[in-house]
Amino acid sequence: MGFYNMEVLYFVFVVFQVLVGVHLILPLILYLLHFKKQELPALAGDQKEYDYAIIVTAYQQTNLLPSVVDSILKLNYKNYLVYVVADNCDITGLNFNSDSVILLRPEETLASNTKSHFYAVKNFKRAHEYLTIIDSDNLVDPEYLNELNNFFARGFIAVQGVRKAKNLNTDYACLDEAGDMYYRFIDRKLLFDVGSSASLAGSGMAFTTAFYRECLESLNIEGAGFDKVLQMGILDRAERIAFAEKAIVYDEKTSKPDQLVNQRARWINTWFKYAGRGVKLLVIGLMNFNWNQFLCGLVFSRPPLFIIVGLTGLSVLADLFLMPGMLLFWGFAILSFFLIFFIALNYFKAPKVVYHALRKIPMFIFLQILSLFKAKRANKISTATVHYHEHKIDEV
Repeated sequence: MGFYNMEVLYFVFVVFQVLVGVHLILPLILYLLHFKKQELPALAGDQKEYDYAIIVTAYQQTNLLPSVVDSILKLNYKNYLVYVVADNCDITGLNFNSDSVILLRPEETLASNTKSHFYAVKNFKRAHEYLTIIDSDNLVDPEYLNELNNFFARGFIAVQGVRKAKNLNTDYACLDEAGDMYYRFIDRKLLFDVGSSASLAGSGMAFTTAFYRECLESLNIEGAGFDKVLQMGILDRAERIAFAEKAIVYDEKTSKPDQLVNQRARWINTWFKYAGRGVKLLVIGLMNFNWNQFLCGLVFSRPPLFIIVGLTGLSVLADLFLMPGMLLFWGFAILSFFLIFFIALNYFKAPKVVYHALRKIPMFIFLQILSLFKAKRANKISTATVHYHEHKIDEV
């Protein structure tokens, strides 16, 4: 009986290791598959300059709003209005001097991304065909809307752009950008290239207004994670999210340890909150033979990278004594991860400062472990991310 129990435990441990290791190997599989890139739908015959609502949300801080609005007003595009929702903000010093900018200050504190978005929707000056979400710490590339149009003209109802680093002023910011490049490559470029959906990133994303309202207007979403709910709503409807890698917004990366801990605590909290829905989507994708839902469900349920790294390290240590044969599996999985990681940095042309910052990865992981212990109360301690960096984009 004891021998039988040991066999069961060994089997369970092998299954556990495979479930962890597959997240290190899957990116390599996607990379190999992406060489047979899926063809995009044909452009619609009636291409035009679509009408956009650009929604910029701010909570408590307004110091970066002039910069982001100025970058929007420099778009090589005319058919849009900007809706700035300044939630719980002092707006006495804000004046944008443009008829294209509508400044909104809710009477009651909303403290919610989606509530701010729909506050803007309810105050639309006209019926915009599309809306795009921009954070107050972003800057927008002049061709942003033109690049989005390339995908909306092909019939997509949701598009995710690139959130490129605005600041690389500290090692933490560089490591934040390195991680973003890795996920951008796997969860957006590779997934979209193989016929699935790009993952949403919270800003730099755009939708048909009708579809956005259909997905979220009736829901009350508290805390972080509205992009996860939205992504699930899109995938539940068997729709695809396009990845527009030339539609660029410049995003502020975390530059200080306390900022990193609070932000990651919120992200970890979001993963625990929605991972089960990813597993459900994975099962639905299997049952429906739906490649898009299956792959996105697998990615959606994936633990944060530092947790995978930690579980990998513990498994390797255990296998040194218990299952030496599994070390071959882990050797392949770890090599796969590093290969795709550096391919991603190379693809997105990571500057030298990013490579130099990689030596600080152990400290970066340690701070994320600290975040794990704050995750349960993350929405209370990090409702708003404090921004430290000036509006200038770093020269790298």
